[in-house]
Amino acid sequence: MGVCHGKPIQSPELQEESSPVRDISEPTPVPSTPQQPKFPFCSPSPLPGSYKNSPANSSVNSTPLRFLKRPFPPPSPAKHIKALLARRHGSVKPNEASIPEGSEVEVGLDKNFGFSKQLFSKFELGEEVGRGHFGYTCTAKVKKGDMKGQEVAVKVIPKAKMTTAIAIEDVRREVRILSSLTGHKNLVQFFDAYEDEDNVYIMMELCKGGELLERILSRGGKYSEEDAKTVIVQILSVVSFCHLQGVVHRDLKPENFLFTSEDEKCTLKAIDFGLSDFVKPDERLNDIVGSAYYVAPEVLHRSYGTEADMWSIGVIAYILLCGSRPFWARTESGIFRAVLKAEPSFDESPWPSLSSQAKDFVKKLLNKDYRKRMTAAQALCHPWLRNPEEVKIPLDIIVYKLVKAYICSSSLRKSALRALAKTLTVNQLYYLREQFSLLGPNKSGLISLQNLKTALLKNSTDTMKDSKVLEFVNMVSSLQYRKLDFEEFAAAAISVHQMEALDTWEQHARQGYEFFEKDGNRPIMIEELASELGLSPSVPVHVVLQDWIRHSDGKLSLLGFVKLLHGVSSRTIPKP
Repeated sequence: MGVCHGKPIQSPELQEESSPVRDISEPTPVPSTPQQPKFPFCSPSPLPGSYKNSPANSSVNSTPLRFLKRPFPPPSPAKHIKALLARRHGSVKPNEASIPEGSEVEVGLDKNFGFSKQLFSKFELGEEVGRGHFGYTCTAKVKKGDMKGQEVAVKVIPKAKMTTAIAIEDVRREVRILSSLTGHKNLVQFFDAYEDEDNVYIMMELCKGGELLERILSRGGKYSEEDAKTVIVQILSVVSFCHLQGVVHRDLKPENFLFTSEDEKCTLKAIDFGLSDFVKPDERLNDIVGSAYYVAPEVLHRSYGTEADMWSIGVIAYILLCGSRPFWARTESGIFRAVLKAEPSFDESPWPSLSSQAKDFVKKLLNKDYRKRMTAAQALCHPWLRNPEEVKIPLDIIVYKLVKAYICSSSLRKSALRALAKTLTVNQLYYLREQFSLLGPNKSGLISLQNLKTALLKNSTDTMKDSKVLEFVNMVSSLQYRKLDFEEFAAAAISVHQMEALDTWEQHARQGYEFFEKDGNRPIMIEELASELGLSPSVPVHVVLQDWIRHSDGKLSLLGFVKLLHGVSSRTIPKP
């Protein structure tokens, strides 16, 4: 639900007609005479043609789909969404009931949030400007104080719709995130939260420029590359800020970005953190949340982190550049299957006429393997967006995870990573040099692990207390290790998975192996290799590791080198 002007207020009939919740095992009826779209989108395009006159364009039509947390994954993530939603919202018999609308008897739910109850003494509520599945948005005028006379946006969430403890916690968390994520120019400004017996009221900055979706539609469905860059840089900037604080948005889509005014060059702001959550760098989330067209594959597999937001940004970038969504079907079930199995098309117009860098950028975000996807900070360093004068590169939390893994690695794996780092190109080193600079190297060009903590504290907000990012960084900075120069930092901060996604990966691997042969390769016994990797020398370990060693001289083979770059886990060891 947005906090903006521009969304049509639907009649109850239209709202019911466009409800996003339905049993997706049944196909959606297709009208015999489909309405011709107003704008010529590239086919096939799920984007509606006339935003102002089409009820299907309301954010109601893309209300996030949430699953009840379960200790095991469902047989198919594309089935029985209605039942799971009903269960999450408190229905006793989810397979027989519709989504609760607040009429159920609620027992034992504490709906007292502790927010101020002086709303109407401070604000005069105005017209409703938007409506979503969980509430609505209206304007309000400040009656007294420093902001007297100013207009703000008020997100109104009825307590009657909070029929489960999870729904109540969602509201608490949204306020907590908005109140502590402060100071970024591309983040909607939060003022305060209020409540009365019936509703929770979230007071925020009023953005009068409308949704990004409206701008896309007004442009005939797509942006030029240069205009798309301006939008994407702003999205990446705020998302990288959130990720560094340990917040994953989980519902990034064009409807959740607002322009501050009608000016073409005005600021874009991220809104609606109602589905956002905290995530520690080394932990994963498992509840399925988001909007169907923008949901990442790993969300459907119930194991995800901040990388899921990057997939959503990839979908937005695809839409901006060509006017079509990369994954489309007539039902949610079909959309999910496409997200899991289909590859986006880059063959249809206008893709052949777009730059290779633009296509590479989108492809690196829409990689189904989240480990191979770019982070927000890495995306800002991509050659397509790179402009040192305009793009400020933020600190990237993935560096902390990779450095920790490097320090905890065996000496043999460190040697392999240092060899691989020697193959990096100038473009690939750009991001690493930016990150190294942000960590504040001393006059000798060295950083200590304490630098990691110091640099993060310069960028911290209160959100880090909830996301436990500081707890993670404290653990990393407490490890005992020598100071790193840039060469070793580059080896430590390499993501081998991301390297594997490159078309030139095989070349990097072979060249890295050549450096390793000269500087780090040596005869090694399977038992020693198992010990290096922290594995007990059991029979299954021998089965896994025997191909890693060259029989002619007992040194690591190319296969062993590549495997060593990743390390090994218990999951790769077959059971006896």
